[in-house]
This record gives sequence, C-alpha cells and structure tokens, in this order.
Amino acid sequence: MLLQFSFKNFRSFKDEAILNLTVKKNKGDAADDFFSFGDESVLPVTAVYGANASGKSNLYQAFAYMSNYVIFSFSYGDEKDNSETYAPTPFVFDSESAKEDSSFEVIFSIPKDETEIVYNYGFCLNKTGITEEWLNKKDKESEDYSLVFYRGGDQNELDLSGIPENSQQNIKVALEEQVLIVSLGAKLKINECKEIRNWFLVNRFTDFSSPVTDMLLTRSLPDNFIESREEQKSVVNFLASFDRHIEDFKIEEVAEYNGSKAYKICILYKINNSNDMAEIPLSAESAGTLKMLSLYHELKDVLEKGSVLFIDELNARLHPLLVRNILITFINPKTNINHAQLVFTAHDTWQLDNHVLKKEEVWFVEKDKDGKSQLYSLFDFSDVDDFDQDDYLLGKFGAIPELSRMEFNKCV
Repeated sequence: MLLQFSFKNFRSFKDEAILNLTVKKNKGDAADDFFSFGDESVLPVTAVYGANASGKSNLYQAFAYMSNYVIFSFSYGDEKDNSETYAPTPFVFDSESAKEDSSFEVIFSIPKDETEIVYNYGFCLNKTGITEEWLNKKDKESEDYSLVFYRGGDQNELDLSGIPENSQQNIKVALEEQVLIVSLGAKLKINECKEIRNWFLVNRFTDFSSPVTDMLLTRSLPDNFIESREEQKSVVNFLASFDRHIEDFKIEEVAEYNGSKAYKICILYKINNSNDMAEIPLSAESAGTLKMLSLYHELKDVLEKGSVLFIDELNARLHPLLVRNILITFINPKTNINHAQLVFTAHDTWQLDNHVLKKEEVWFVEKDKDGKSQLYSLFDFSDVDDFDQDDYLLGKFGAIPELSRMEFNKCV
C-alpha cells in the first residue's frame, strides 16, 4: 500500500508536495471505509482536482518518473551521455531551481505482507546523477525506522550496513553516479532491493490526457485474449457491467503480416426479440467502450496484486456513473480484497456530489501567480463537514480556473 508520496522541484512543483494517503483512525469510522493499517487508516481511492494547467498531471508524472528511474536506472551509466534519458525536469520559472536537486520519496508497504513492514525510500538527483539516496524500514511494533542503506551528503557517504555483507562489495564496485542502489541491488539479486524495485514494477499508469497514449490504449487487448476463452468471458462480464447487451466476442484470423497473425475482432450484441447476434467490429466501437476495454487489464491486474493504479483524466470519454462504478470497485472490500489503490486526476465534479468520495479522499492542485503548483487536501478545511460540486465550482476550496471574457482579434 502507498502511504505517502512526496516530491520537490519537479515541473510546476517548486516546493515540496506531499500526498498523504493515511488518516488516524476515529472510533466513529465504519470498519470498511478505509483500509486498516496499524493505528492508521489508508485511503483506497484518491481524487485530484484542479484547473487546466494547474499541475494535476505533473503529480502523476512525478510518480511515473520516480518509478521509471527505479526500474531502469541500473542500465544508466557514465560511459556515454545519458543525461536526456534520466535527467528530471526542475521548476523553470526562477533562475535558481534549475541548479537545485529534484527529490522523490515514498512510504509504503508490500502488498499481502502480513508483517506490515513499512519502507521509507527516496532519492535526490540533478542532471549529473544521484546526489542522495536512502532506504529505511520499520515493523508494525516499532516507532522508529532502521537504516538499510544511505548514500550522499556533504561527505559523499556510503552506508550499506543493512545490506548483507557479501553483497556490499559488489555494490561498491558497480555503483555509478547515475544508478540507484535499489535498481542495481535488484539486478544483483539482493532480496530487499528486489522487494522495493518490484513494488514499483507492479504499480500501473494510464494517461488518458495524452492523445498518443489514449490511441495506443484503445487499440490494445488484454493478455492471452486471443487464445483464452476464459479471458474472453471475463472481459465480457466486465463490459456487461455497463452494457448488458454485450454477449460475446467473435475472433477470426484474417491474414499474416510480417510473420505475425492478424485478427478481426467483433463484439456480439444481443438482438431484441431474437436469438441472433449483431456483430460490431472493434474498429467501429464507441470511444467509451474501447476505453473500458483498455482499462480491463489495468483494473484486473492491480486488484489481483494489491498494487496502485494512477490514472490521469479518468473521466475522459467515460460517463460519470461509469467512473462511480470504478471507484466503488476499489472502495468495496468485497471486490478489493487485496487493498489495491486508485489515484486519479479528473474534472468530473459530479463525483463530489454522489457521496462515494469522503473528505479525506479529495485533493486539489492550484497554481499561484508565480507559476508554482500547490497540492492540498479537502481534509485541510476543518470547517467543512459536508461538501458537493457547487462548493468546489464556487471557489470555496480554490483550484478552479480564473476566467475572463474570451475575445478574438478580427481579421483585417
């Protein structure tokens, strides 16, 4: 479970932003409102609202950047210039930020780990490489973290005391300025490093705000879809949750292209007052149906693994009731038995009206006059007990666009 994510000096965020997904347990809380973890509750769903260009997508991009660096940095090195590959994008609207480090930190636990060990992992870097990296952990009985490793600081320290002695020398020999210890350690089969790397590896990202990504997603199929009737039936059940007329798929092999088989795929729909089926090719399906088909694998995967799904612009081309159904899937302990989490950005303010999201689960991003994005929670408004979309749209919580009359120059 993701307990907290923080970052600094990345894109439109100059100052530290902290997304805290934990709240202290209250005696009045229903047992199934949130996930129970020690003396805290953890949010199954986190919604992030804000104006266009406020920086909502940069929150998504910050976690995606951190994840990619952890997963791939073992391949970065100083033998050739990889600066374009790994360098972060710092805040650009002042002269100092470009010279300063960007930082990323997570607090989390491994899915299905009954010992409930909490890890605190993070790193700082600039265009030349890693300047600081740390990993600490504690069990559910402890208040303080114990050190696994630390690198960086003014003395360029390297403390590997929490890593097995027989692996420490291998890290010292192979570690390069651009490479993370976690990434290298996972490659060297050090168990604790693999645990951390794998946590990032199973989290998933879907960017519906990107036209290119959106196009690719709506043209993708679930794993083993062509070969497995069981998988096809599972997809039918999923799609039928919002369109009861969907009955099955029809798949025909039509040709081979460059040695790869090609298929024509149709969705079969029930015809009223008949036993016949209507066939509609996937290429002719609605954008919403294709988007839900692309979400099938993401949702199934994170719900089975208990990982985290980040979606940018969840509401794009999806009906608000469909979005609500997705949220309920994560909130309901009967459908989310492995404590998967959903973090999403949206402009769909109706979700603030339907009493699915609780106060703790609503976050905002607002950009100030200096171009700096700020992240804050609805929970910070201590005087707000009940809320709806009108409260947000009227500006009570900020994070809305400042509008003026649209004017256009006349062509002469």
